[in-house]
Amino acid sequence: MQAWRVHENGEPGEVMQLDEVAAPEPGPGQVLLKVRATGLNFPDALLCRGQYQVRPPLPFTPGVEICAETEDGRRVIATPALPYGGLAGYAVADAAALLPAPEALDDAEAAALHIGYQTGWFGLHRRAALKEGETLLVHAAAGGVGSAAVQLGKAAGATVIGVVGGADKAAVARELGCDTVVDRHAEDVVAAVKEATGGRGADVIYDPVGGAAYQQSAKLVAFEGRIVVVGFASGTVPAPALNHALVKNYSILGLHWGLYNLKDPAAVLRCHETLTELAAKGRIKPYVSERVPFAGAADAVQRLSEGVTTGRLVVLPEGARA
Repeated sequence: MQAWRVHENGEPGEVMQLDEVAAPEPGPGQVLLKVRATGLNFPDALLCRGQYQVRPPLPFTPGVEICAETEDGRRVIATPALPYGGLAGYAVADAAALLPAPEALDDAEAAALHIGYQTGWFGLHRRAALKEGETLLVHAAAGGVGSAAVQLGKAAGATVIGVVGGADKAAVARELGCDTVVDRHAEDVVAAVKEATGGRGADVIYDPVGGAAYQQSAKLVAFEGRIVVVGFASGTVPAPALNHALVKNYSILGLHWGLYNLKDPAAVLRCHETLTELAAKGRIKPYVSERVPFAGAADAVQRLSEGVTTGRLVVLPEGARA
C-alpha cells in the first residue's frame, strides 16, 4: 500500500514522503481499518515537526482522524494508533474506541467530525457550561476547530461572534452562521466586540489560537465569563494575569480533549451520540473546504500549518471520487 511517512522531523511539505509499504499488523486489542477519508488536523503538522505531546518513533505516518471500513464492512470513525496514522491505505486503531460513522454524513464529513466537534462540545458544554442566550466568541472562527465551535454554539442557542483574519475567512464565518464577524486584519477586535455586545463582552470565549488572541479575550470576557483555552495555533503560549481574572470575576478553563479517552471514555461515547443526533437533524455539518487527492496530502498539511486554509481539509485515498 502507499503511505505518507515522516523519516525526520521538519516542515510537513519537506519531510512527508510517499512510500510503498506493507499494511500494518494490528497489535493486541487493535483492528486493521481500510481508510476511506482522513481529516487533517493541526496536530498532524506538530507531529511532523516533532512538537506534539506524543512523539511516535520514526518513520511514522501522520493522520490522527479517519473515516474507515472494518473487515466486516462497518463504516466507522477512529483515531489511528500511531505510528500507523491515517494518511495511508490502511491504518490500525484500538477496537474499543471505534465509533459508528453518522449516516447523515459522507466519508469526508465523517472524517472531520470527531476531534474538532468533540473538542468543541467538551469545551463549550462540559467545561464552560454554555447556556442558551449567552454570547460566545470564537477565535479563528473559519478554521477547522473554530468552525465546529461556531456550529455547536448556534445549536446551543448562543449568539456567536466570530473573529477571523481576512475577507475570505469572514465570508466563511458568515456562511457558518456567525451573528457577528470581526476581521482582525481590518478592524480593532476589542472595539468591534465591545460595540457588538453593548460593552458587556462575551460570556464564553473559545480560543484555539493563544498569543494576541488570548490578550484580546482577557479584555473582552464578561462578568463571570469563561475563557476556554484549546490550543496555541499562533505558536505563542500566553501567561495569564491571575490578578486580572480575580478582579473581573472570570474563569480560565483548560481543555485537553484527548484526556477524556483515558479518564472518561464513556463521556466520549455519549458526546458522539449527541453529535450524531445533531448531524441527523442538520444542526451541525463539518465544513469540508477541500477534498484533497491522496498525492496532495503533504502540501495540504503544510498549508494547514501556515493558517491559510478554511474549514476542514480531508484527504481521500487513491482512486476515491471527490
